[in-house]
Amino acid sequence: MSVLVSREGAVTLIGIDRPERRNAVDGPTAAALADAFRAFDADDASAAAVLYGTGGTFCSGADLKALGTPDGNRAASDGDGPMGPTRLRLSKPVIAAVSGHAVAGGLELAAWADLRVADETAVFGVFCRRWGVPLIDGGTVRLPRLIGQSHAMDMILTGRAVEAPEALRIGLANRVVPAGQAVAAAVELAASLAAFPQVCLREDRASALDQWGLDEPAALAQEWAHGERALAAEAYDGAARFATGAGRHGTPA
Repeated sequence: MSVLVSREGAVTLIGIDRPERRNAVDGPTAAALADAFRAFDADDASAAAVLYGTGGTFCSGADLKALGTPDGNRAASDGDGPMGPTRLRLSKPVIAAVSGHAVAGGLELAAWADLRVADETAVFGVFCRRWGVPLIDGGTVRLPRLIGQSHAMDMILTGRAVEAPEALRIGLANRVVPAGQAVAAAVELAASLAAFPQVCLREDRASALDQWGLDEPAALAQEWAHGERALAAEAYDGAARFATGAGRHGTPA
């Protein structure tokens, strides 16, 4: 199997396991990734996911050696993206644990995630620039939204390598940890998200995603609709627990 799936408590770990190809994603691997994330989203016992690559590389992009073969990545405007899950809109957060290269389609997978934990070996880049392979898994959309138009254009047009310190500075990486610690740190972060009241976390996440392209009044109205569901499901109980002393001074509630 080129995709590994495991669980640690409420966290699902999904790993690209093609180290001999530097975790390049071919068609079957892309399909397996998309199926794994659909299964995660449907699993009521799992609250957050971690995407990682084995063997010291996150993902080197699409497997260009498979292009034009039966194992080539699908290239169509509908259905799953060429890299697999990049067109999925999940209801729960995903954290990318990045060691080594996250380049070309691998960068697009990392940008698809909600958060990115990079270790000191991480390298991000639009390396497909040199081969004439376009960004068609959300890279031209998500990079500007994550790091701003200027930083995104620098990466997209030049195809240059962006190492972990710069990735942190421009907001592409949310955390940088010592080499070899990306997965452990991402799992710890995911577990902390899983410990929060989940209706509120997911509705706030959905509101932040839904507001793109809306004017402010429409975005605020949509925020209220999401928040109203969280108020009804969890907020009053949470306020009652706070009133009895739970969660004060930053301690867990």
